[in-house]
Amino acid sequence: MPYDPSKDELLKQWRCEETGLTVSIQRYDSGEAKVQIGPRILRRKDGSERAPAKAGRLTIEDVLWLYDIIDEVKAELTGLVGPG
Repeated sequence: MPYDPSKDELLKQWRCEETGLTVSIQRYDSGEAKVQIGPRILRRKDGSERAPAKAGRLTIEDVLWLYDIIDEVKAELTGLVGPG
């Protein structure tokens, strides 16, 4: 069965304004909700967004931001999939 983008559902998304890193909770075809780290969406000098890029290796700024939001991500995900 090939991947069908129309079945991909974005449930919640966070974005680090400093580094452009995104963290999201997504679900595919009514499956289990899962966390995705990336892509990285950077801004041009004129304020417009560039094309998304792979998250790649995380900087200390990325790690500190992820640490700050991880409890919120965990609570949101737990509410979607139930305690496990």
